[in-house]
Amino acid sequence: MADMPLIMVLNGPNLNLLGTREPDVYGSETLDDIASRLEDEARALQVRVDMRQSNHEGHLIDWLHECPSSGVQAVILNPGGLTHTSIALRDAVAGIATPVIEVHLSNTHARESFRRRSYISPVARGVIAGLGAHGYSLALQAAAQL
Repeated sequence: MADMPLIMVLNGPNLNLLGTREPDVYGSETLDDIASRLEDEARALQVRVDMRQSNHEGHLIDWLHECPSSGVQAVILNPGGLTHTSIALRDAVAGIATPVIEVHLSNTHARESFRRRSYISPVARGVIAGLGAHGYSLALQAAAQL
């Protein structure tokens, strides 16, 4: 199992509140629900997942920096609100050779105007938005092929 490729799944601020925070926008699944499903899907794809969440920008940046030396094949990143504000997180994504797939539960382009700009998208390998928790599954399938 340790020889299977590793996919890091990083989740930013407020994603720990999934399931209770604005379920009409973000759905009713919790982050633990998504993690359990991804672990099952990862086994079928013959990859491993390491799913983490932090409300602190620096943690996300540190975890991204660790990816190349930790043998991480790809990163699935839901930066939450940092998508629209963090140049430092953007620079961390740009600064590593590990491919990053940006994921958003909601369609950020159909929401408030400030959510339509992503600092991450221009430096991400790909972007999945608006498909709810299913977006993580699609990102995992793509990451397993990288």
